[in-house]
Amino acid sequence: MRVLVVGDHFIPAACYVEALAEVSGRDTGPDIGPVRSVDWSGTKAEQHAAQQEMELRGPEAVPVPGEIVEALGDTGVLAVHFAPVSAQMLRAAPTLRAVCVARTGLENVDVAAATERGIAVVPVYGRNASAVAELALGLMLAEARDIARADASVKAGGWRKDFGGPGDEIGGSTVGMVGMGHVGQELADRLRGFDVRVLVHDPYVPDAVLGRHGAQRAADLDTVFRESDAVHVFARLTPETERFIGRRHFALMKPTAYFFNTARSRLVDTDALYEVLAAGRIAGAGLDVHDEEPLPADSPWRALDNVTLTTHYGGDTVTTNVRSARLVAEVIAELAATGRCPGAVNARELEWM
Repeated sequence: MRVLVVGDHFIPAACYVEALAEVSGRDTGPDIGPVRSVDWSGTKAEQHAAQQEMELRGPEAVPVPGEIVEALGDTGVLAVHFAPVSAQMLRAAPTLRAVCVARTGLENVDVAAATERGIAVVPVYGRNASAVAELALGLMLAEARDIARADASVKAGGWRKDFGGPGDEIGGSTVGMVGMGHVGQELADRLRGFDVRVLVHDPYVPDAVLGRHGAQRAADLDTVFRESDAVHVFARLTPETERFIGRRHFALMKPTAYFFNTARSRLVDTDALYEVLAAGRIAGAGLDVHDEEPLPADSPWRALDNVTLTTHYGGDTVTTNVRSARLVAEVIAELAATGRCPGAVNARELEWM
C-alpha cells in the first residue's frame, strides 16, 4: 500500500513516517509501504492563513499545492493535516483509496468529490483534547487571578495590584460547558481537584459519560449561562451552531462570571461578546480563537482590560503532533490489514467499505 504523507509546519512529515514504521514493525503489523513524504510549501503563518480561509470557504479557496500534486503518482493513501485536498488534487490521484486527516475538522478536504471518486475520508478524534483542555484551564486561572495583567504591568515597569476586585478562586465554583466532547471531558477530569460543579449542555453526550466525569446535565443552554461562574464553549462548528451563542445568553450571565472559547470563533456572536466585555457586564473572557487571525493591529479587542487573548495555539504541542501522527498511522494500518476504513465520514456511501 503506497502511502504519501504531507508534512506542514505544525505536524512534520517525520512524525507520520516514524508512526507508520512503528505500526508496521509490530509482530502482527500490516505491510505498509513504500512511504513517501512531501512538505507543503509556505511559512507557518501562511499555512495557518490558508487553513483559516479553508474553514470559511473550503479547499478550493486556496491554491493547489503543486509539490503535493507532483508527488501523488500511484499513491493509495494520502495523509495530511492542514494541506488542501481539493477536487483538482483528487483527480491527479487515480489510485487513491483513502485520505487520512490528522484532525477532526475536514474543512480542507472536498469530501463530496472524494466520495464521488470512491475515496474514503477519515478524520481522527481526540488528538489535541488534552492540550486544549490544559489551555482552557490556564485561561481560567489567568482570568480569575489576573495573571496576564499583573505580568504585563510588571514588565511595563509597574506593580499593579488593583484589577477591579479581590480576585476569584476556581475552587467551589460552577463551571459550565457548552458541548462535552473529548476536550470537555479532559477539562472535567482536570477540574476534579478544584472541587467544582460541572454543568453541561450537550444533547449528544450520554448520561454515563457525564457521570464518569463527575458532571451533571443542565436543563437547557440558558441554565448553563445563568448558573455558571465560568462558561466554556466546546461545541462543534456546524451550520446549526454558527453564531448560536449571542446577546441573549450573555445577558443571562452573572456579572462575576467569565466566558471562554477555545473551540471556534464563529460559534459566538463576537460583536455581542465584545459589547458585554467593554461595558463590564461580565467579569472577563479568555479567547484562543478569533474572527480575524492574526488580530489587526488596530483591533478593539487589544484594548480590553478584562480579556486574555492567545494566538489559536490550544492544540499546538509536541504531544499533539505525536499523537495525531500515531492515530493516522493506526487508521492506515487498519486499512492495510482489513481493506476497510470504518471511521470514514463517507463510509456509508462507499461500496468497498
